[in-house]
Amino acid sequence: MQHDDVIWSIINKTFCQYKSQTKSQRFCRNEYNLTGLCNRNSCPLANSQYATVREEEGVCYLYMKTVERAAFPARLWEKVKLSRNFEKAMQQINENLVFWQGFIKQKCKQRLVKITQYLIRMRKLKLKRQKKIVPLQRKIERRERRREDKALIAARLDNHIEKELLQRLKSGTYGDIYNFSQRAFEQALETEEVDGEENEVEKETEEEAEEELDKELEEELEADYDDEDETERVFVEDFDESDDDMEDFDDENLDLESSSEDSSGEEEITPKAKPSKSKPPKGKKKSLRPKLEIEYETEAEPKQKVVA
Repeated sequence: MQHDDVIWSIINKTFCQYKSQTKSQRFCRNEYNLTGLCNRNSCPLANSQYATVREEEGVCYLYMKTVERAAFPARLWEKVKLSRNFEKAMQQINENLVFWQGFIKQKCKQRLVKITQYLIRMRKLKLKRQKKIVPLQRKIERRERRREDKALIAARLDNHIEKELLQRLKSGTYGDIYNFSQRAFEQALETEEVDGEENEVEKETEEEAEEELDKELEEELEADYDDEDETERVFVEDFDESDDDMEDFDDENLDLESSSEDSSGEEEITPKAKPSKSKPPKGKKKSLRPKLEIEYETEAEPKQKVVA
C-alpha cells in the first residue's frame, strides 16, 4: 500500500531530485508533473491517483496513474491517444476522468489547450520561409584556399613544361624515336587540330571581307559611270531666219542707204541682223556689243562694206 502523506512529508522536508529551488518559488522537473510546480496537489510521486497530458511528435496523449498498478512500476502509467480535433479531445478527457478530482480534470484541460496552441504556432512557422543559419568553418576554408593556390601553381608549371617539350619535339632535338604516353599524344593532336581549324576560319572570314569590299568598290564605280552616261549633251541649233525677219532687215537697209546718200560721206550704222532668241552654247560668253557695218562712198569706186 502506498502512503501519499508519508511520501510527501519526506519529499517536502528532505531531499528530492526533481525539486528546483529559487528565491521566490519551487519548481518540479518531473516529466509527468501537471503544472510544473512543487506542491502537494501537483506532485506525481505523492499522489497515487494522478493524470497529465503530454505531447509526443505532434500527437497529444492522456497519461493516467491508479493505485491498483502501484505494485507494477512498468505498468504504472496508462496512455490514451487524444484526437487531433480539439472538441473530441475534450470529450475523451471528460470520459476517462469521470470520477477523478476536479483539480486534475481542470489542469489536464488547460494543459491540452496550451499544447494545441504551441503546435499551431509551430506549424505556421514551419510553413513560413525561414533563414537558415549556416556556420562558417574558417579552418577548412583556409585549408581549401591553400590547396587551390598550390594546384594552380602546379598546373601552370605542367603546362609550361608541356609547351617546352612540344617545341623541342617539333624542332627535332630528341631525334626520330619518342617514348611518351598515348594520352599526351592525343591531347597534342587535338590542340593542333583546333588551332588549324581556327586559322582556316580566320582565313575564310578575311577572304569574305575582301570580297565584300571589292564588290562595294565595283558597285560604286558602276554607279558613277551610269551617272556620267545619263548626262544629256545639248547642242545649240543654228539660227534660222524667218521670212518676217528678212523683210524687216531689208527695209532697214534701204532706209540706211538713203540716209547715207543724203549725208554725203557720213558713216552709216546698220545692224547686221537681229539677235537670235536661242540660247548661246555653253562655255562661250554672249557678246553684248552689236556688230557695225560701215560703208564708204566714192565717185569712181563702188561701195565697200567694212565689217567691224
